[in-house]
Amino acid sequence: MRGSTAGLADGVIAPPESVHATFLHFIDIAFSTMIVAPSVILYWRGTWNLTGLFLFPRNPQIGAIISLSVGFLGHLVFNIFQEKIKKNLHPDKHRITYLMCSRIYTYVYGFACVNCWRGVWILMEHHVPFILSTVFTITFVAAISLVFMKGMRNICATPFSIASDHSMQYFNVPTYFKTSAQDPGLYILDCAFSVLVIGTLVVFVWRGTWVMCDLIIYPDDLRMTAWGSLVIGYGIVALTFAMQSLMRWACDRLKGFWRVAAADIFLFLSFIGTVNVWRGVWQLCDLYFLKGSPVLSNAMTHSCAFLLLALLNCSNSVIVRGVYIDAEEPAGQCVIFPVYYIRLFFQKERTKKQQRLIDALEKLDHNKTTEALLPDKTGKTPIILPMNNTTNIHQRSIELQAMLSDVENVNEKSQNGEHMILRSAKD
Repeated sequence: MRGSTAGLADGVIAPPESVHATFLHFIDIAFSTMIVAPSVILYWRGTWNLTGLFLFPRNPQIGAIISLSVGFLGHLVFNIFQEKIKKNLHPDKHRITYLMCSRIYTYVYGFACVNCWRGVWILMEHHVPFILSTVFTITFVAAISLVFMKGMRNICATPFSIASDHSMQYFNVPTYFKTSAQDPGLYILDCAFSVLVIGTLVVFVWRGTWVMCDLIIYPDDLRMTAWGSLVIGYGIVALTFAMQSLMRWACDRLKGFWRVAAADIFLFLSFIGTVNVWRGVWQLCDLYFLKGSPVLSNAMTHSCAFLLLALLNCSNSVIVRGVYIDAEEPAGQCVIFPVYYIRLFFQKERTKKQQRLIDALEKLDHNKTTEALLPDKTGKTPIILPMNNTTNIHQRSIELQAMLSDVENVNEKSQNGEHMILRSAKD
């Protein structure tokens, strides 16, 4: 569920400057808030409750310990072996095998994530008093710890992020210290720190905020508290998305500590909206969707939500994985939420179109260059521009067009020289 704009193409994350770009931006936000977010929440609700119904239902603490063990083990396995998984599973090798194994990977990893959170959450319920002051203190300490480690971005989730199932980064799990797998000892410690420390602090902040909402928003009325959270959550979500341009403008001009502080405050505001959306959707589903048949209700939300996300090519949104550093993106991009779905589709289509143009120009350039390198009767050598692999597509197209123009000029001069020689011979 976490995400970052680091690594996205500049054309995708640039602020909308036309009516078409603004419309696509709005569609992405609507898609994230109205389709992806409820689907992810329903998947988590179904998986969480089904585990509670079948895993030691009469002894929740043992069930929580098993869930925690399964979750931590799953996280560590997928973190430590991500490079081997990426190496062995690629669509260019066996596409059908890749599609099947990648979705199984998402399903298993999603199950591990839910169980990891469930284990920590339930153990806290049994050992932390349900008192506002105690809950607030634990949440505050966990949040401040994340601030000092520049890890506040990791509390973000859908509807403020969409993780697409693109093959390029499908199995990528960033760690806190970004160590290389070539140093196994440090790499395993980095993975363990990312999962056990950062991950646990994130659960503390989420659970504390959720419980404080339980204690503050209509605590004696289940229906009002659920509807209240839903309204508050989507209200804050709308406000936060509306403030993105202003915050981007501010962070473009802020430097150092103040830039990170502004980004963290803005991210925490979005987090309050996120928790309330999750709490509202989750509790309303408990109240109104097949309330008399909990097994069927949870099984349907678990399976149907995951199937829908897989068909929409964003099933990775159910996974909580990786560690992102606050304000690691340049300038104001640190407050831009990674909500890209329709825009990524259009960006891919533009890239394909530009690649076809480059291929056509390269083919034409090859033909022209071959003609220009025939015995040169003018004694001049054609100019050939070197191609740079790191040059962007637009610049490469300009260079190719310039190269074609140079070749045509050389051919024209050659023809003029031939005419002059023939005319001299006749004279």
